[in-house]
Amino acid sequence: MFETLSTRLNSVFTKLKSKGKLSESDVDSAMRSIRLALIEADVNAAVARNFVNRLKENLIGKEITKSLNPFQEVIKSVNEELIKVLGGEGFHFTYSSKGPTVILLAGLQGSGKTTAAAKLANHFKHEGHSPLLVALDLKRPAAVQQLKILGSSIDVPVFTQNTDPPSVASMSIQEAKRLGKDVVILDTAGRLGIDEEMMQEISSIYAKTQPDYTWFVVDAMIGQDALAVANAFKERLPLNGIILTKLDGDARGGAALSVVEVVGAPIVFSSTGEKIDDLGPFYPDRMASRILGMGDVLTLIEKAQRTYDKELAEKTAQKLAEGQLTLEDFLIQMREVKKLGPFSNLLSMMPSGLVPPEAAEMIDDKAVSRLEAIISSMTPQERLNPKIIDASRKKRIARGAGVTPAEVTQFISQFSQAQKTLEQMGILGKVVKSSIKRAKKKSKKKSGGRVTPKNKPR
Repeated sequence: MFETLSTRLNSVFTKLKSKGKLSESDVDSAMRSIRLALIEADVNAAVARNFVNRLKENLIGKEITKSLNPFQEVIKSVNEELIKVLGGEGFHFTYSSKGPTVILLAGLQGSGKTTAAAKLANHFKHEGHSPLLVALDLKRPAAVQQLKILGSSIDVPVFTQNTDPPSVASMSIQEAKRLGKDVVILDTAGRLGIDEEMMQEISSIYAKTQPDYTWFVVDAMIGQDALAVANAFKERLPLNGIILTKLDGDARGGAALSVVEVVGAPIVFSSTGEKIDDLGPFYPDRMASRILGMGDVLTLIEKAQRTYDKELAEKTAQKLAEGQLTLEDFLIQMREVKKLGPFSNLLSMMPSGLVPPEAAEMIDDKAVSRLEAIISSMTPQERLNPKIIDASRKKRIARGAGVTPAEVTQFISQFSQAQKTLEQMGILGKVVKSSIKRAKKKSKKKSGGRVTPKNKPR
């Protein structure tokens, strides 16, 4: 998401950087380019105009043309404005002290609302809470069944009754109290378009439950239509948050910036994939950083901490340090990394320039699947010792992996070269450790077995 905007903005910044000092006409030209970049990224024209006007006022206040480093001032101001537009300091969720915390989800059919409800339940469960899902789309039996299947997959109960949705919603809160559930997620009915019946129903559900949070679920790929839908719900419900789904499906993503400004509420959660754990809190500062090509390493680390097997990671780190990584270890690590999600998502979290373009092109899900297939087609002995793989073995591996023998040869050659490098690093590490050990022993002898502040090894 936001790939189009990121590319366009970085193009503007590159032009500014080459100028050094900026004149007023340079600033005006940059503002026009930024507005055009926003519009091309599917940001509403009025929202784009307001964004640029606020940005220009901010830059004039800083006397950008007299600044020692105007290029950095422009980037800093754009970053600050993006953070404001995406929700400012972000959303701080607090649980109700009187009873279960009730969350009402509103949105059109197809926005990913039911899936988002289950993903939210999964998130709260991992946070140590006990959620209850409530199916209120009673006119579509498939919707109720979908929520039950999703709830079952994460071991979260789903409440529903064969009566009118507002009554079911009211009963669900009593059921939550009876079961000791502290979070209730109301999955309301969606339609292909806005209609009065749906709006009356959801208004009634709100009146009967008085939810702590009312969140608008919107598909990031909906484009400009999102504004009309957001306005319609805003007129009937006091929306205080937005859940943005399918962030991985649109390179433009300007609808997100537009919806936040129209609704006047922050994005609270965002979904970046189809898996049940592909939803997390939305951080405006981190997303602004990604848009400006500065990456989002914090989210990447948090994702790895949730997904990675700690013991396995420590064992691999030890093998790397000793230069003893085998193809079996490599296969296990590839499968661990795949749990983090599509490689395109992971690369988007890395600062621009850190991963060379040619390397980024090579690191895709298809390439990783091919490597996985090659290693999986090897015997345990071949994975431990690739040197035994002769021409006939390569043909067998290639057939099993659905690749050519040349691709098998190339992969083995690349891995062997990497292994040599790791071995050299491992030997170097041992030499360094040995040198430090000897230095410490020598220092202790001089000080009579004690390390005094004066002769403490550095």
